[in-house]
Amino acid sequence: MAFFARIGRLFKGFLGLFVSGLEERNPEALMEAARQEFRDKMAQYNMALARMAGIAERLKSQIKTKSAKVQDLERRILANHRAGNMQLAGSLAREFQELKADLAHDTEELKDTEEAYQANVRQAKITQKEFEERIRQLEKQLSQVKIKEAQAEAAAALGHVAFEVGDMGDTMKTVEEVLQKRYELSAGKARVAKDMVDMDKLQEKESESKALEQAALADFLAAQGIQAAPTVPEAPVAEKAIGPSEKPQAEQAGQG
Repeated sequence: MAFFARIGRLFKGFLGLFVSGLEERNPEALMEAARQEFRDKMAQYNMALARMAGIAERLKSQIKTKSAKVQDLERRILANHRAGNMQLAGSLAREFQELKADLAHDTEELKDTEEAYQANVRQAKITQKEFEERIRQLEKQLSQVKIKEAQAEAAAALGHVAFEVGDMGDTMKTVEEVLQKRYELSAGKARVAKDMVDMDKLQEKESESKALEQAALADFLAAQGIQAAPTVPEAPVAEKAIGPSEKPQAEQAGQG
């Protein structure tokens, strides 16, 4: 018997550890369970409030009915008293007293019921507000815990990774070679394109463009009645010739 009791305690211990582990790994589930529990309790509380409100409404209806009956009895008592029906007037008067007492009792009960109902409604609102505030605090705390856990996991992951720039040497060398080849190819294409340009034709086009510009300027000035200034052509660079003063010296040198 003691053996089975020990097994039962051991089983309960393992079950408690298992549940505790689940709770630690799933705080969101615990919070949702707390919300559901609170909703269930609030539903029960609201049912009790509804019953209390129903009692208040029933008392109001009774008071209304009895108040109307009191007024009716009052009229009947006065009428029978004037008519000389004293016995009936007395019987109605006694009923009037009892009804007035019941009416006063119901009025007091309604007052107490209304006060209790309002107090419980305020208490329910305060409890709900406190619960919602507590849930917000727990959600904020849970968010902070998740952030810290993520930071810790990232730090642990970085700590187990030996990462250096040198580890990427082969890849970076490949990139460098690819870029060097592309640079050489582009430079070669640029040189070929430059060598293919006919500089003589390019100079001819530049001279022709300048001549056309000067002709257009002359036409414009002529249309405006302005005499264009004579253009001085650029003197071609000539080879240095021997002057008269140098010729006798050359001849003398030849004779000598």
